[in-house]
Amino acid sequence: MAAQKINEGLEHLAKAEKYLKTGFLKWKPDYDSAASEYGKAAVAFKNAKQFEQAKDACLREAIAHENNRALFHAAKAYEQAGMMLKEMQKLPEAVQLIEKASMMYLENGTPDTAAMALERAGKLIENVDPEKAVQLYQQTANVFENEERLRQAVELLGKASRLLVRGRRFDEAALSIQKEKNIYKEIENYPTCYKKTIAQVLVHLHRNDYVAAERCVRESYSIPGFNGSEDCAALEQLLEGYDQQDQDQVSDVCSSPLFKYMDNDVSRPVCVAFIFSLERKLSSEIFTRVLKGFFPTSFFLLKLLLIRKLTTCIEFHHRFR
Repeated sequence: MAAQKINEGLEHLAKAEKYLKTGFLKWKPDYDSAASEYGKAAVAFKNAKQFEQAKDACLREAIAHENNRALFHAAKAYEQAGMMLKEMQKLPEAVQLIEKASMMYLENGTPDTAAMALERAGKLIENVDPEKAVQLYQQTANVFENEERLRQAVELLGKASRLLVRGRRFDEAALSIQKEKNIYKEIENYPTCYKKTIAQVLVHLHRNDYVAAERCVRESYSIPGFNGSEDCAALEQLLEGYDQQDQDQVSDVCSSPLFKYMDNDVSRPVCVAFIFSLERKLSSEIFTRVLKGFFPTSFFLLKLLLIRKLTTCIEFHHRFR
């Protein structure tokens, strides 16, 4: 079966080459017919699991369509070549071809198809190169935003934000979440704005930027319904606990259902890291006082501190697993 399909593919390639030849009575290559034969060859090679040959046939089809000024069909062929590279586990090269296809879709005036291609590329590369996936999701969001398809744009920005948080790129994550929040406000999805404010505050506090976190909450008072909401009250409690270095208060807020059941990629790692960061600050303060002789019963206090840290670790393991 495979051998039959390979021979079928080779026959289509031979026909395509004939269509490209010129002669005394044929001055111009027949790019349209050649592209059709290359496409048939690619399908035959793909069915035979000969992905390298299928990819080459797709690339030849794309070039034939380009020569025929058929940009949309050329882009489709480049995208198919990318999918053949995906089958060969050559993901960076696959993404490169899909990006090229998306640019051609845009040039052809089909931005929706361009956006879908970019999103597909992002999904392909997400586990291998999250940084590249972030870039692709942001590009997709820009395409949707230019087309005034804000709901699709904000969905892609959300994917980028989650990857940035997961990669601990908190400065960029804060900006990305702000863009999400602006769009949700524009489309009047106010409850989601509240959730994005929570995510923003957590990111700012993890960056040890209390001023930015406080400003974020203050600016959100202008969002209809935020002031007096459960989200607002929880954030005010969180900021108060952080400002006073009250680990118990911060822990209670972060382990509340409001925080616990929001987007895990944002709340869980930031909450846990933030609590442990606060623990380290408190530990450092006690050690400093011990060294300065403020606590004569230093051994007892250090023992209490170690027990407290162990208890906190166990609690957070159970709360956030």
